[in-house]
Amino acid sequence: MTANDTTEALQRPPAEVRYADELERLRADDTGPRPPGWALSLRAARRFIAGDDRLGVTRKFVGDPSLIDRALVTLATSRGLMLVGAPGTAKSLLSELIAAAVSGDSTLTVQGGAATTEDQIKYSWNYALLVSEGPSTRSLVPAPLLRGMAEGKIVRFEEITRCPLEVQDSLLSPLSDRVLAVPELTGPDAMVFAREGFNVIATANTRDRGVNEMSAALKRRFNFETVFPIADFDTELELVRSEATRLLEQSGVGVPPRRDLLEVLVTMFRELRTGTTDEGRTMDRPSAGMSTAEAVSVAHAVGLRAWFLRGEEGTAEDLVACLAGTVAKDDADDLARLRRYLEQQVPQRKGPQWRALHQARHVLPG
Repeated sequence: MTANDTTEALQRPPAEVRYADELERLRADDTGPRPPGWALSLRAARRFIAGDDRLGVTRKFVGDPSLIDRALVTLATSRGLMLVGAPGTAKSLLSELIAAAVSGDSTLTVQGGAATTEDQIKYSWNYALLVSEGPSTRSLVPAPLLRGMAEGKIVRFEEITRCPLEVQDSLLSPLSDRVLAVPELTGPDAMVFAREGFNVIATANTRDRGVNEMSAALKRRFNFETVFPIADFDTELELVRSEATRLLEQSGVGVPPRRDLLEVLVTMFRELRTGTTDEGRTMDRPSAGMSTAEAVSVAHAVGLRAWFLRGEEGTAEDLVACLAGTVAKDDADDLARLRRYLEQQVPQRKGPQWRALHQARHVLPG
């Protein structure tokens, strides 16, 4: 098996692997000044994320270009970068792309959660070697934070506010003093000093940011940037279309998603997300996050369902069936809210897909 075969077999290679050719072209063309330890200049890193038609670099993040500039400038300072926003607004994607551009490695990642421990962030031990040899650099197992500091790379901390407060605060000394103590070791190995290029990108979604509110001391060590949902309908539709098409091709589906069905899907998500129709009518919106990322997931599921069950392209009935699992997550009443939307709002729309959507409302369970 060749390296290309191995890469193609991966469900989701990291950004530096998926876009290796683009990164190489940017490095070859990059004449701008680089912050110490960076693989690319700020201008080249921005082009990697926002796109560059001249070099054939694709646009990967659909959002405010000034947000990219502010994020990169923050990482060139001694402050960490905190990306906050609603679920599904591509915070994790942006942090991955930035890490790939700045460090050439986006895999030094901590996934935050209630079970996350300091060992998973800083370091742990090979207990067989620890018992036989005692504490040593051989028995030390570095976690992402220690590796990022020792190698001068970006560390990504996903959903930091889902971690207990004492786990979050393990970042205080690395972010302020740029040092990580390993008290079990002695001599120069007992302190790991950060190399140039090290910094931290953390993410937190605004829906559950209060689960474990960050300490004031930790907040002071980050610059906060908010990632907003996509405002423009056509931009969001094109993103959903391109991402769903890519996922369907990757899944072996032989037909692309129907554009008219995607228009209905994106319109529904935008209205359910805001609780307001395009005509200005208000409605009871579901508590589930009706994000662009969720819309892509639904479009993918619609194509899979239709192709693998019937060998056809997706229909409005497939859309209703796939919507049920997306909406009914946090609140049992959300399914009733979706039903009311299909019964009350959809009939007021014109077009064959809207009529088909209304007729398919019986597919909803319950």
